[in-house]
Amino acid sequence: QVQLVESGGGLVEAGGSLTLSCAASGSISSGNVMGWYRQAPGKQRDLVALHASGSAAHYTDSVKGRFTISRDAHNTLSLQMNSLKPEDTAVYYCGTNVRGVTYWGPGTQVTVSS
Repeated sequence: QVQLVESGGGLVEAGGSLTLSCAASGSISSGNVMGWYRQAPGKQRDLVALHASGSAAHYTDSVKGRFTISRDAHNTLSLQMNSLKPEDTAVYYCGTNVRGVTYWGPGTQVTVSS
């Protein structure tokens, strides 16, 4: 079992910054890929960024150069979001797959006002 809990969401003006965190506990190791995903109202959940130990981070095109994903030794996953745009508004989820089972956190709302 893996538990994920996101925090750090909120309301910010366009051009502003936020840092999201995802605290992971349970049977997760540094070898498990972790990622940030987001879901806007009426849309599907999409990948934002992936972190795999020993590999370069992967970002969706729309956030490249603005978002930075990182992970510490305790498997806390972070997402530094700069130059936020109204189209970044969504619920942000932390996710991972451990031994074939996908786990999600409850999500944290990010709202960017224009």
